[in-house]
Amino acid sequence: MGWLFLKVLFLGVTFLGCLYPLVDFCPGGETRGQKPNFVIILADDMGWGDLGANWDTETKDTANLDKMAAEGMRFVDFHAAASTCSPSRASLLTGRLGLRNGVTHNFAVTSVGGLPLNETTLAEVLQQAGYVTGMIGKWHLGHHGPYHPNFRGFDYYFGIPYSHDMGCTDTPGYNHPPCPACPRGDRPSSLERDCYTDVALPLYENLNIVEQPVNLSSLAHKYAEKAIQFIQNASASGRPFLLYMGLAHMHVPISRTQLSADARGRRPYGAGLREMDSLVGQIKDKVDRTAKENTFLWFTGDNGPWAQKCELAGSVGPFTGLWQTHQGGSPAKQTTWEGGHRVPALAYWPGRVPVNVTSTALLSVLDIFPTVVALAGASLPQDRHFDGLDASEVLFGWSQTGHRVLFHPNSGAAGEFGALQTVRLGPYKAFYVSGGAKACDGDVGPEQHHEPPLIFNLEDDVAEAVPLDRGSAEYQGVLPKVREVLADVLLDIAGDNTSRADYTRDPSVTPCCNPHHVACRCQATGWTDFPTGRC
Repeated sequence: MGWLFLKVLFLGVTFLGCLYPLVDFCPGGETRGQKPNFVIILADDMGWGDLGANWDTETKDTANLDKMAAEGMRFVDFHAAASTCSPSRASLLTGRLGLRNGVTHNFAVTSVGGLPLNETTLAEVLQQAGYVTGMIGKWHLGHHGPYHPNFRGFDYYFGIPYSHDMGCTDTPGYNHPPCPACPRGDRPSSLERDCYTDVALPLYENLNIVEQPVNLSSLAHKYAEKAIQFIQNASASGRPFLLYMGLAHMHVPISRTQLSADARGRRPYGAGLREMDSLVGQIKDKVDRTAKENTFLWFTGDNGPWAQKCELAGSVGPFTGLWQTHQGGSPAKQTTWEGGHRVPALAYWPGRVPVNVTSTALLSVLDIFPTVVALAGASLPQDRHFDGLDASEVLFGWSQTGHRVLFHPNSGAAGEFGALQTVRLGPYKAFYVSGGAKACDGDVGPEQHHEPPLIFNLEDDVAEAVPLDRGSAEYQGVLPKVREVLADVLLDIAGDNTSRADYTRDPSVTPCCNPHHVACRCQATGWTDFPTGRC
């Protein structure tokens, strides 16, 4: 119950009226000149081909990101650590694969647990190194009790604790049900219904629900406002800061009213992409005005597009997974095909990261943790193994050498959650399991196990269309190396300090500011964390 004491303490400070309770913005200690600031921006379900700098299309919806690419470094062989939300985010904050950190699939609105408490987050490491830490946006690593961001190293939190389509709202849009929720015990009889089983979406500021249901139409503006405010206050304090932003974009468009197709007939997804790009541009502009020379901005995605959303899904670019599409089903989000985990990535740090450079180094979201820790002059936890590497030499243009090998876990398609079903070794990629993800047409490719594995040469076949002939010299030369590196990592994991996430569900842990109202309704008129119906 130690977390409960902390929560009460936190609330007590909150009632004093401070905007950032428990955040020490007072000058003193380490200064910005000694330690760099970090802004990490994670887009949700953004395709590699959505970034204009990556993929030459008639419509360019990412003007600010393209400008950042021209002013910094663009990575074209950069990968999510998993191809769905919670596992990817857990790996970003721990530098460890799901088989080590315990997070192998998504948490629910009713999840009791979250990222295991014995896992050390990037925010906790930097907090101990004197940083002010803030998290804005989608968390999706547990919201109940000690799993809340404020207890995982973040001094400040503002956002929705999971995906923005996991609850009802008064501003429904694409894939968002309207409130009210159904009365307890009721179940709608058909798809044409006037109530929904999902509880209203909560918007948190620290431990308090400040709006429920959240107004999605103004969410992007609120995120930008809070991010700018955090950067301003932290910069003025003289202390270094970490800001981690989990954008709601591009999971599904946020608001139907603001994101309708424009006069030129461009689809709603493009409108959402432009809104996200504008938000990133506002954050970058604030960094440039306040701490340009000493702030490292890293932009990337959590996984590839959600193909089953059809016109509301992004572009995988050339990584079309043709072998899988011929079998049926999706080769994007949830899968280990390139479209599922190869994501856009940019690094921006004037005077440190070279300008207008395209890096072909094989890198991963797993590398963010060890790289940021190294640049901050902090130390990695000593009692566990990491799957990421310090990519500083690549970032500064001194090297093009990244990983020799990456492992891609199953993230909800065929196979066991978290299992390392696909191996990337240099230009080669070996699949032991395929299928199991729903495509736009509703088809789910059949689960297929491959022993020996399918192996593709990505240098010759980025579309993953034709695997190597198993009888060829090339295949026979690669196969034993694939088996060796896979056996080595599984042995290493078996001997590591690993964690297990609690995926228990209990309706009582659903975030609710007013349990007496069927939709948990409250408005942002004040502060409370108690079930009075006022926020």
